[in-house]
Amino acid sequence: MTPCVKLLKKHNKLYTMHQYKHESSWSSYGEEAAVKLGIEQGRVFKTLVVQTDKQTLAVGVVPVSSKLSLKAMAKALDAKKVSMADPKDVQIATGYVLGGVSPLGQKKRLRTVIDESAKNYETVFVSAGKRGLEVELAPNDLQELSSGVFESIQDN
Repeated sequence: MTPCVKLLKKHNKLYTMHQYKHESSWSSYGEEAAVKLGIEQGRVFKTLVVQTDKQTLAVGVVPVSSKLSLKAMAKALDAKKVSMADPKDVQIATGYVLGGVSPLGQKKRLRTVIDESAKNYETVFVSAGKRGLEVELAPNDLQELSSGVFESIQDN
């Protein structure tokens, strides 16, 4: 049981687990999840960790069908600029391996910004904490459990 699942259980949130066989030939873990689970890519969200100009880490949660706007993410965090975090720092801070980083149950709770498009769906899918495992939950539960905020952070 991953830390993400433990957090969901602890707070008695409704969720559904979805598992698929991860294949290393996929370059995008999120797209792989959407295709293998037969879900619209706009409902599957990837968890991206950025580093601010103040050397702090934060999480951006965006649909796998889009890219994270670093400019919009910086604005949402009141930072001058952000860049993608070093993979080693991501693993240390979250406790998760790349491709399995969940916005929930991280070792160190990072500031989280969820793209507002998540509110367009009754449920969304995010990594449950390992490759090949997704959790489906209500966007408001994701926001509450991650202490996140909804902002427009995808690059159009």
